Amino acid sequence: MKKPLIAVTSSRRRALFTANLNRFALWRAGASSIRLYPGKTCDPQQIDGLLIGGGDDIDVRLYDHDLFLETRIDPERDRMEIELLEYALKHSLPVFGICRGAQILNVFLGGNLIQDIYQKYEGLRRQSTTLPKKWIDIHKESRLAAILKQDRCRVNSLHHQAIDQLGRGLTTVAHDQARIIQAVENRDARFLVAVQWHPELLVFDSAQQNLFRTFVAAARQYQQERHTQ
Repeated sequence: MKKPLIAVTSSRRRALFTANLNRFALWRAGASSIRLYPGKTCDPQQIDGLLIGGGDDIDVRLYDHDLFLETRIDPERDRMEIELLEYALKHSLPVFGICRGAQILNVFLGGNLIQDIYQKYEGLRRQSTTLPKKWIDIHKESRLAAILKQDRCRVNSLHHQAIDQLGRGLTTVAHDQARIIQAVENRDARFLVAVQWHPELLVFDSAQQNLFRTFVAAARQYQQERHTQ
């Protein structure tokens, strides 16, 4: 059987480096991938998993908030990812959200976002780093803890927005030291995990790369079931 095919979403011209690193991580884990962006889509019936990567902020109109600061949005990408999520969740497709991916997943499921964590949490130390310098605590009984095989670790941090109220079916499974949500999941799904950091940048961290391996294993199972129907 062919390798499972994963759709990796990105902006048309931005965040290409992380999109390519996501594809590299998936390749290492045994999957093929295709990059989707506004203007380039595919038949979702051909894919075995959906990875929604990082990038621009989510349009606040999607979660009924007023814009109170300058943000860079990509409404075309929002629409594309929402359409993909509609298909993925309807057909139990494995879904892995990274940074922006966690946020659009939460909004799609009816949740909302903190537009700027530094405005909401006065005195919060600004942190923007690709290096694993932020400590997070992971709920011990979560799927995420089982994947990472740890309940506390260091991750990178490149976000200024974060999940606020949870969307339907999601459970918070990791926080940072400021109690900002760092990961969510739905344990009833085949694979529905979303993290606020960028594991694709932690190339040499075996625990973080296990997120991709576990995701690909779920996509392979989906592929096998799809071909036996």
